[in-house]
Amino acid sequence: MKETSNIKYYVRAILFAAILLILDQVTKYLAVIHLKNQNPAVLIQNVFEFQYLENRGAAFSILEGKKWFFIPLTIAFLFVIVFLYLRIPKTKKYFWFRAIAILFCAGALGNFIDRVRQGYVVDFFYFSLINFPIFNVADIYIVVGTILLILLIFFYYKEEDLNVIFKKKQ
Repeated sequence: MKETSNIKYYVRAILFAAILLILDQVTKYLAVIHLKNQNPAVLIQNVFEFQYLENRGAAFSILEGKKWFFIPLTIAFLFVIVFLYLRIPKTKKYFWFRAIAILFCAGALGNFIDRVRQGYVVDFFYFSLINFPIFNVADIYIVVGTILLILLIFFYYKEEDLNVIFKKKQ
């Protein structure tokens, strides 16, 4: 019985990550169809627009053109996240850690697929008000996950809660 519940637990996590990944890929596909080779679609004048960009680097286009650096780095990142996910207790208390791991996996995979398939990541959200770098849905997953992780570490979880995940099991 316990093995069946473990399988259901992991299948739900994979399904949720897959839904997030599909959402990311569909929005990127729509960006290509509706925004590529077009003028930006302004939603709020001088504040927010959809603008197509082929990002050949990482966040803020750093390390542009270093696709072969990002591919093994992403694979290593995914292995670490999955390894940690498997160590997270399946209790209510650790729900947010599991959710963050799923966000990280979906975000990393979304941009990984673009890099491997096309050699670049499709970005399309642009806050012109603050001239913020153009980003995509996968980037949102990673940023939201990071913000949640920081808040939880500083304000919710205690050191012993974190030790359960990050320390070597006895």
